[in-house]
Amino acid sequence: MAQVQTEPVNGALNAERADPGGFKLKFCTVCASNNNRSMESHLRLAAAHYPVISFGTGSLVRLPGPSITQPNVYQFNKTSYDSMYKELEAKDPRLYRANGILNMLGRNRDVKWGPERWQDWRVGVPRLEHTTDRGSEGVEGGAVDVVITCEERCWDAVIDDLLSRGSPLNRPVHVINVDIKDNHEEALVGGRGILDLADSLNKAAAEERELNPTGFDSGNAASRSGFDERVPEIIGEWQERWPNLPAVWTLAWF
Repeated sequence: MAQVQTEPVNGALNAERADPGGFKLKFCTVCASNNNRSMESHLRLAAAHYPVISFGTGSLVRLPGPSITQPNVYQFNKTSYDSMYKELEAKDPRLYRANGILNMLGRNRDVKWGPERWQDWRVGVPRLEHTTDRGSEGVEGGAVDVVITCEERCWDAVIDDLLSRGSPLNRPVHVINVDIKDNHEEALVGGRGILDLADSLNKAAAEERELNPTGFDSGNAASRSGFDERVPEIIGEWQERWPNLPAVWTLAWF
C-alpha cells in the first residue's frame, strides 16, 4: 500500500446520514489488504446504512514500513487492526502517525475486528461472528448483491475466484471495479464515488423489486433481470459524474 497522509478519517467526512428505511442492496468492498480503500468505502457505506462487508485479495496484509523494501506484513483473518495499531505504535509512533497508518488503523478497528481475505470467504455461510461489525445488519446470511473492487487486479482475482467456485448458489452478483489509487486522499474520493454509485444502484433495484419482492430478495435471476439490465446504464451515468474513477463491470454468479 502506498504511503498515506495524515488527515482526519473519522468525524464529519463519514458522519452517519439519516436512515431513509426501505429496501437496501447488500454490498461488499474489496482491495488488496482490506485496510485503506475497501475500509474507507466500507465505513462510508455503513454510515449510509447499507449492509456491507469487506475483504482483501492479497496473499498477505502489507502496510508501509520504514522503507519500501521493509513493509509490515500480517496474516489475513488472524491479526486484528487493534494489534497492528499497538505493534506499530510501539515500533515507531512518530513514523506511523506521520504517514497516516495509525490514523487509518484507528478508523479500521472501529469498523470491524481485522482484515479478511476474499478467497477464504464462505459465501452463503452465516457470518455469526461478525455481528458487531459496522454494516453487518443485513449481511448475516453471508451473501451480497454487489461487489465493488478498488483495483483491476483485485477485480481479476474476484472474477477468477468466482469462476473457480462453480456458482453453487446460482445467485447473480454484480462485480464492479472502481479504480482508486492506493493512498489516503484518493481513498476518500473513491469512497464518496462508491457511495454515489451505491445510491444510484439501490434506487433502481428498489424500483425493480416492487414487481416481485420475494423473488428479488431470494436472488432469483429472473426476478432480478430488470435490475441487471439497468446496471450498465447506471454505471455509464455515474462515470460521467466521476470521470477520474475508471470503472469496469460484469455480471457474475455465486
